Amino acid sequence: MLRSLIASLAGAALLSTAGAAQSAILIYSANMVGFDEVPPTGSPATGFSLVTINTVANSMNVQESFSGLIGGPAAAAHIHCCTPAGSNTNVAVGFTGFPAATSGTYNNTFDLTDAAIYTSAFLTASGGTAAGAEAALLAGLATGQAYTNIHNTTFPGGEIRGLLRAGIPEPGSWALMITGLGLAGASLRRRRLAPA
Repeated sequence: MLRSLIASLAGAALLSTAGAAQSAILIYSANMVGFDEVPPTGSPATGFSLVTINTVANSMNVQESFSGLIGGPAAAAHIHCCTPAGSNTNVAVGFTGFPAATSGTYNNTFDLTDAAIYTSAFLTASGGTAAGAEAALLAGLATGQAYTNIHNTTFPGGEIRGLLRAGIPEPGSWALMITGLGLAGASLRRRRLAPA
């Protein structure tokens, strides 16, 4: 009985370690559609955003794919922050070098400690420092108050948009979680097989 308790505690420790070990990497994703614009655009275009934050390196990688823009080639794309879902707010981080196309992909890594990546309005609203802007952006992402948006000439407010949500666990997290569950299961099995 003591062994199974120890094995269960070891499994729980592994599970909690998995969360702590991965806390440096935060992943958010969004499916972008015209219906999520405020007001909805009716555009059949679609897109997907993957935002990966490394809180140790203070970096943010943005990967985005989009297709079928009907309002012309993309003129700009951004992360907007921080507002409740279903409302509009100012741009926090603009995507430099975003392709001027109706379909395409984008991949860029931003230094979250560089004040130049934030719009002046977001920087000012966040205390005027890169540290304040980074903290505000991370808080907005964590609370589901940030979204990605692609703008063009026909839809200057945005043709497609998606609310960034936490998700897509790292493979290392899954491996540690499965190991912990395996240990917990093994201890339960041993307990059932042990003579009473």
